[in-house]
Amino acid sequence: MEKEENINKNTDQNLDKESQDTKINEANDNHNEVGKDNDQDQNTPETLEEKIIKLEDKVARTFAETENQRRRYEKEKDEAYEYGGFAFAKEALNLIDNLERSKQILENDESLKNSDALKKTLEHFDIIHKDLISVFSKNNIKPIKCLNEKLDPNFHQAMMEIEDDEKEPGTIVQEIQKGFTIKDRLLRPSLVGVSKKSDNDIKKDPKIEENSETK
Repeated sequence: MEKEENINKNTDQNLDKESQDTKINEANDNHNEVGKDNDQDQNTPETLEEKIIKLEDKVARTFAETENQRRRYEKEKDEAYEYGGFAFAKEALNLIDNLERSKQILENDESLKNSDALKKTLEHFDIIHKDLISVFSKNNIKPIKCLNEKLDPNFHQAMMEIEDDEKEPGTIVQEIQKGFTIKDRLLRPSLVGVSKKSDNDIKKDPKIEENSETK
């Protein structure tokens, strides 16, 4: 009897072991099958339609980039043509500055006042000045309007304040150095003096007097 029981136990254990081994093998087979399916999905070649879509996308991107480069080149070329003489024009303004300074020195020379020599010299200065302005104008270089204009920080640079009760504060009453533009660009700003109210006029201001009385 004991032998039979031992045989039955061994048989049951062997069956259980075989069943476990079978389950493990089945699980491994399933895992391998899934792996094969994934590999097949990854290695699946692109369809002709997918290849065409990718090529069309690349062509569109390349065309857009080429068009952008062409536009940048055209813009740079136009700017180089329009403003190529910017540096030269800026230096050329020194001619007008020197001319105007020389004219002012002669006009302030007491020994030359009311002399025929001074009159003739100033006439020549005026002719040269007009010729220079004409040449500048033909090249789109124009002087900036200043006197009696309101101060515009885009074109004017205030160097001093001058008491003037007849002008609104901030009005340009003196041009120290002429400013110029080239087309739509500022070549150099005008250096100017602007008006301000005198101290006496400020004291007479009704609002100020009213505030002082209130205090």
